[in-house]
Amino acid sequence: MTVSPFDHPLLSALLGDEEASRHFSVEAEIEAALAFECALAEAEAENGIIARDAAAAIVTALASFRPDTALLRAGVAKDGVMVPELVRQIRAAVGEPHGDKVHFGATSQDVIDTSLMLRLKAIVEHIGLLLTETVLRLTSLEERFGGRALTGMTRMQPAIPIQVTDRITAWRGPLQRHQERLSDQARRLLVVQFGGAAGTLERLGDKGPPVRAALAAKLGLADAPQWQSQRDTLADFAGWLSLLTGSLGKFGQDIALMAQGGTDIALSGGGSSSAMPHKQNPVKAEALVALARFNATQLSGMHQALVHEQERSGAAWTLEWLLLPQMVVATAASLRLAAELAGQIESLGH
Repeated sequence: MTVSPFDHPLLSALLGDEEASRHFSVEAEIEAALAFECALAEAEAENGIIARDAAAAIVTALASFRPDTALLRAGVAKDGVMVPELVRQIRAAVGEPHGDKVHFGATSQDVIDTSLMLRLKAIVEHIGLLLTETVLRLTSLEERFGGRALTGMTRMQPAIPIQVTDRITAWRGPLQRHQERLSDQARRLLVVQFGGAAGTLERLGDKGPPVRAALAAKLGLADAPQWQSQRDTLADFAGWLSLLTGSLGKFGQDIALMAQGGTDIALSGGGSSSAMPHKQNPVKAEALVALARFNATQLSGMHQALVHEQERSGAAWTLEWLLLPQMVVATAASLRLAAELAGQIESLGH
């Protein structure tokens, strides 16, 4: 049983994306958190913060460590995040005399935010590939049907004759701009978070910046000063997700309207009706419109989550957890649906 359509056993077939969802699983989150703790120990040993023997003991323990997820669940109920209980379990696994060097100088938010960046890195690559596939599908449609005639529609009324290529350009152009935006987004988004208790790395002294740089390099992320209470880049990414699904929603809306007329488009694989066997419903086109509106609605919440009081907010942080994963999966699903829908177009124009 689930309250989310994105991982619902039935609805996810239409609205979900298994690859994007996988990166928000508990297994993926724990794996990324352990990668952080391993890289942190190595970076601190290289900079003389902890002994190399301590780092070796931590890395060895983490190689075979499997947390007790029931205790993690109880820890989240108590602490709001899994990290305090996870660190307790890791320290017990490392044992004396090195257990107290686990997570040295870090705080829960460092683990949670950097874990998110590690998973978003894989997600950005996945979404980028899906976006390229959708652009290619639209280009193929233009090659096949671009020279055909269409009736241009303005304010949903017949206007003047246009060509199919004109409408496809309006579908594809924004997607190509979103590709360019994604490259810029990734450079600013995929950075390490490492600030310690209040963002000052006070326990590392003047070694804080070099440890952070080494940590970032080991994790394959860019280095950046702590940003724990500065959520503008995440909100910007959410804005990009909403822009993309909005553009795909325009494609879906146009296809649904063309299918309503029935003379300018031929679609295969439409959805059936339980009451009217003659119908071929444009299900994928409708879903694109719904997902566009969903992400536009969630975006306002991500902007609310910009309000992080002082050096750390529990409330705004939790709001991000409620919103961002669903926006990501909605976007990946939209791209999948758009590519599939483009592949179902058997004829455009006349």
